[in-house]
Amino acid sequence: MIPADVFAAADPSSEVGAMTPRAHVFVAVAAIGVLVFIVRLVRRHGLRTKYSLLWISVGVALATLAVFPDLLTVVSELLGIYYPPATLLLLAVGFLFLVVVHFSWEMSRSEERIRVLAEELALLRERAERSGAQVGGTSDRPSDAGD
Repeated sequence: MIPADVFAAADPSSEVGAMTPRAHVFVAVAAIGVLVFIVRLVRRHGLRTKYSLLWISVGVALATLAVFPDLLTVVSELLGIYYPPATLLLLAVGFLFLVVVHFSWEMSRSEERIRVLAEELALLRERAERSGAQVGGTSDRPSDAGD
């Protein structure tokens, strides 16, 4: 037989899995840290705007959880998950999966563009060599001006 207290931990109305005040402070500090870090990256042109919006959204979501900690419990109950931190983990893994797929897609597009540009550059160099023109205005041969 399974003891009754095992099921008490799985009860969504119980306090198991509820965020402690220390966890609230940690989430709030993490959210502020994420937002400050992203703003600094954008100001220094280290991060493109389209990605900054994504990560600022993450910071805002963390801040929302810090301000309204019971929101995670409500979402967990709606999803049928008994342990609210597991909901946070599930959402984080899902989000990171989407980010990885998006970056893989972006990298594939970039590789294709690089391949096309390399082919175009090779064709331009071949044309320049055939016509005797110098690409970029420099030459590897010494100047004949002194002769």
